[in-house]
Amino acid sequence: MYFLMALMLTLPTLADVASKESTAWFLPIKVMNRQSVEHVRPTTIGEFGRPRQARAGVPAHLHTAIDVMRPTDNYVDEPIFPAAVGGVISMRTDGPFAQIIIEHQESNGEFIWTIYEHIAEARAGLGEIVNPQRAIGRFFNKSELDKFGWQFDHLHFEILKHPPRRVKPDPQLPLRLYSAYTLECYDQDDLRKYYHDPRDFFESRWQMQER
Repeated sequence: MYFLMALMLTLPTLADVASKESTAWFLPIKVMNRQSVEHVRPTTIGEFGRPRQARAGVPAHLHTAIDVMRPTDNYVDEPIFPAAVGGVISMRTDGPFAQIIIEHQESNGEFIWTIYEHIAEARAGLGEIVNPQRAIGRFFNKSELDKFGWQFDHLHFEILKHPPRRVKPDPQLPLRLYSAYTLECYDQDDLRKYYHDPRDFFESRWQMQER
């Protein structure tokens, strides 16, 4: 596998999974139909590609994700799911920017990476093979939002077409092995180089499944 092989794991590989079944894609939230973008409610400024203004320490850039609103009024354990079968290649569990990166291998052998940020109570381990029917974490609860800020009451969800970047080891974040290009897309060319529009990506994969 692209990155999991480097971890030298003894777990089943994505190649094993992909050889047995084609990759099925699902929304990463608990809704009635996880294969319909009609159930995706972005935040006011959370659409993919939306210009973001510069702020202290952050340059102006285009938004590389969809910020998905909490689908229900559940502020206790609203789950977050993997979008497809994949392997966890990077994690950080520190505060509001807690994040999981998952590597997926499609049936044609190509790799895709999904990122789940502002996620609490990670339920998957580094190198673990996960599936879209089992939660990997949850949305922040009210206590956590009071602590971190209610601007984090959403799931920041990215789909990478370009491999994530290896980061320098940090003893404070020992499971964080990779990072994305979240603050580095300054124009449409950058955005197209590194990212898929999640809506378009899901629609295209679901159309392929129907054939």
